[in-house]
Amino acid sequence: MRREAVALRRILFALLCLLIALGLLSLSWNVLSGGGWTVWEALILLGIAGNLPWLAISAGNGIVGLLILLLAQRPAAYVTPQLEIAAPPPPKDLTAIAVCIRNEDMAAVIPPLERLLDGLEAAGAGDRFVLWFLSDTQDPAHAAAEEAALAAFAAARAGRPIPVRWRRRTDNTGFKAGNVMEFLDNHAGDAEFFLCLDADSEMTAEAVLRLVTAMEADPKLAILQQLIVGRPASAAFPRLFQFGMRAAMRTWATGQAWWQCDEGPYWGHNAIIRIAPFREHGKLERLPDGSMILSHDQVEAVRLHAAGWKVRCLPEEDGSMEGNPPAMPEFIRRDQRWAAGNMQYFALLRLPRMTAMGRWQLLQAILLFFGAPLWLLVLVAALLNVLTGGADGTPIGLTVLLLLLAQAAYVGSKLPGYAEVLLKRDLAARYGGRTHFAKGAGLELLFTQLFEPVRVLNQAMFLVLLAFGVKAGWAPQNRADRGVSWGDAARLLWLHTLVGLLIAALAFSASSVAGLLMLPWTLSMVLCIPFCVATSSPRVSAWLRERRLCATPEELAAA
Repeated sequence: MRREAVALRRILFALLCLLIALGLLSLSWNVLSGGGWTVWEALILLGIAGNLPWLAISAGNGIVGLLILLLAQRPAAYVTPQLEIAAPPPPKDLTAIAVCIRNEDMAAVIPPLERLLDGLEAAGAGDRFVLWFLSDTQDPAHAAAEEAALAAFAAARAGRPIPVRWRRRTDNTGFKAGNVMEFLDNHAGDAEFFLCLDADSEMTAEAVLRLVTAMEADPKLAILQQLIVGRPASAAFPRLFQFGMRAAMRTWATGQAWWQCDEGPYWGHNAIIRIAPFREHGKLERLPDGSMILSHDQVEAVRLHAAGWKVRCLPEEDGSMEGNPPAMPEFIRRDQRWAAGNMQYFALLRLPRMTAMGRWQLLQAILLFFGAPLWLLVLVAALLNVLTGGADGTPIGLTVLLLLLAQAAYVGSKLPGYAEVLLKRDLAARYGGRTHFAKGAGLELLFTQLFEPVRVLNQAMFLVLLAFGVKAGWAPQNRADRGVSWGDAARLLWLHTLVGLLIAALAFSASSVAGLLMLPWTLSMVLCIPFCVATSSPRVSAWLRERRLCATPEELAAA
């Protein structure tokens, strides 16, 4: 695409985001300026203003994505021109399928890969792929079980077109990024591309061949990132979470791909990568404080941008899935790990030889988590403003409108995603029809309202601790469905509950109106322990499954 066309898209998108941000800022000013200004009201405005870039981007991506999904004949090809080829020809180049594993249950890892290999061989493309397991397992017992499972898998496929290979590192220097780079330097052989998969990734042969075709069609394309959706989940927490995330990411990724064009994101897996430029530009050094870069994927994408290579996102969800954390404790731990990694980007923003879009990609990743302490600032300042009488002149009607608009902007890509399904009969049919889908959407929005405030509070508390030197590293992930006991939930969330009770009590002591306005936030904190237990409960999970609520199209198709 010509630079002028790309520049025009970005200008139009910036104007849309500016319009959204100025509208919210103007409404906030009118709400807070009634009766004059207090210090607390100024802090509230500061916290809201700090969150406006993320809110506007979220809403803007959702709006643009929805328009493309509704109006374009082939939305994915419209934003990713490499997909204009009607049918994938047989691949010419060799692709290594690289699966990163660490202390995994191989009985869960192997079956999706077996289905992928069977599909590639059935398509007559088996001689163009090789499967590699890249192990970072350090525990001897896990390593022995892993070795036995892989040997049995390889033996079962002996004589088939796609070879199965593996290697285990004796140390895990550089975590996943180091694991991948060591493979590329020493084991990739003649492969032109590698398909990077996580242990819980699942892709179809059709999706993989589509990625290979796009890479072969554009020799300047370094990374093509496939959209990733949640695998059918039996537990309530991931089932509810990924139902909304799927709707949000479809519109978000489509809108973002429209204006980011060749300077798109990389999410670390379910993506195909050209080995030569990635090996040359993707090596990560340590940060100035000596620590390793945790959130490596976007840094690798930014460096490829700067070197003149294309990084594209394919906003097509068919055939690309992943697992999500089975319960709230695992989700919180993953959230904290990502937050720690994204905050490292502050040290990278000043580095030379980055494009403007590359710097924005890193800044956007920071904003994803940095807004949490700003929202906490808004909540605390609003409480202090009420307690000191500063809210007496605040117009209630405008306040409610501001809260509703801020909430709508916060889920700005999710609501357009829900609208797309309800407007497209064929898409809604994949979810069991419009009525059934609407029930799931309503349930998920309730889940989000009960979960997001406590999630934001947890992010804010973690970032404060991080600023005082608390470190986060890469720990093995628990991918198994299990319940959470009341004791475990209380040990994890007692402070969140206490904060909610304190804020609610103080707000209601000042006025019933203030207490009610803060209830959407304080109720989430007060109920977080039973919420944690309920969303991991086998009984609640079974209730959802029996009624097929918040089911994915893949789950319904297999029923």
